[in-house]
Amino acid sequence: MDKEQRKHATSMAKQDVLDRIHNFYEVALGYTQEQAMAEAERCLQCPNPRCVQGCPVDIDIPAFIKEIKEGNFLAASAKIKEKNSLPAVCGRVCPQENQCQKMCVIGKMGDPISIGRLERFASDYERKMGVNIPDKDVAPVTGKVAIVGSGPAGLTVAADLVKLGHEVAMFESLHLAGGVLMYGIPEFRLPKEIVQAEVEYIKKLGVDVKTNYTIGRIFTIDELFADGFDAIFVGSGAGLPRFMGIPGENLGGVYSANEFLIRVNLMKGYLFPEYDTPIRIGKNVAVIGGGNVAMDSARCSLRLGAEKVYIVYRRSREELPAREEEAENAEEEGIIFRLLNNPTKFVGDESGWVSGMECIKMELGEPDASGRRRPVPVEGSEFMMDIDTAIIAIGQTPNPLIQRTTEGLETTKWGTIVVNEETGAATKEGVYAGGDVVSGAATVISAMGAGKKAAKGIHEYIKKKKGGK
Repeated sequence: MDKEQRKHATSMAKQDVLDRIHNFYEVALGYTQEQAMAEAERCLQCPNPRCVQGCPVDIDIPAFIKEIKEGNFLAASAKIKEKNSLPAVCGRVCPQENQCQKMCVIGKMGDPISIGRLERFASDYERKMGVNIPDKDVAPVTGKVAIVGSGPAGLTVAADLVKLGHEVAMFESLHLAGGVLMYGIPEFRLPKEIVQAEVEYIKKLGVDVKTNYTIGRIFTIDELFADGFDAIFVGSGAGLPRFMGIPGENLGGVYSANEFLIRVNLMKGYLFPEYDTPIRIGKNVAVIGGGNVAMDSARCSLRLGAEKVYIVYRRSREELPAREEEAENAEEEGIIFRLLNNPTKFVGDESGWVSGMECIKMELGEPDASGRRRPVPVEGSEFMMDIDTAIIAIGQTPNPLIQRTTEGLETTKWGTIVVNEETGAATKEGVYAGGDVVSGAATVISAMGAGKKAAKGIHEYIKKKKGGK
């Protein structure tokens, strides 16, 4: 491969835009074997791979890419799974462009290696061929660990601990495991069969997954300890929606993104009436926010029959927090971006349903605490938008149930659990936490990185508790 060829990434096919706006099938179609091997050949196999430094779960990226290059696809998947038990998920939804791929040396002279696409390819290949279950380690000292929540953090902790020989039980409040992977990300971006295949892998490793268990209601943290658990990991996520606090938010047709996406994803509202989950979507939909959740909500609305869908975001395109890939897909599909605008109130009709939204124009001032330029209202610039559905996607906070029912658990003013950053240990002995319940709403891979730290911390805690070395 010459220098010029090495500059350009192998493209990946997508569903045609005119087809995909009418269905919920996966948009990105993945690499063929030939495409994966061609992309893998671009890798320089750096002796000091900076891409690994950018991976929150420390995957040996050059090693798995080398296996793909040589056609050893099952070996590539096995290499990934040494560090990551959810590769089919990560290959689809992780922001590689801001992590491993951002560090890629080839990215300095052209396109970085498509690490995420290669990870997806290897894991999808293994799933089709039959998943291999690795042998467990036999730890000299083992314990009994409870995992609260089955999202990416909880699944990661569970997999790492059961591989070390610990007895692990996972408690999920909903009827299917997967957490935000099931209820928060649409089918066209992350098919639910993919998530459930990853959950089944975790089960086959030996994790006892218990659904329909709301910890804090059925059992408290202290009751789990009384039941014989040596340590407990809290990975209950950030499932409580945030609202804007403006007039009219209680009108009919105004959704939180949490409610909307749960109804679409977990409850299969997009298959109504086959599934009895009706969702009222009007002709003109406004989604407030600029993150991945906003993009997901907007693209779902379009597929559910909306004629015009707007993204209303108070900053400019440069500050948009969504992945560039997701913003581009939304634009291709006809989502209308109304940037540098912010809602000030919703107005309703005589029946109590939203019929319009007043906005004010914004301009960017000095950077705020996030490092992004602060949006400042332009005085006298208010205007009306005719809408009949609004979806508020401005972030989430943790559900306070566990925090309120667990004495000795220190929390922040935002309701997140305070932990030791290195070990994931909370202020109550034997309790560990990670993911969105600690960080607030963040990425899947950052939650998994926190889960790996917590698993190591729990393992060391149990060894010390039981007199191991």
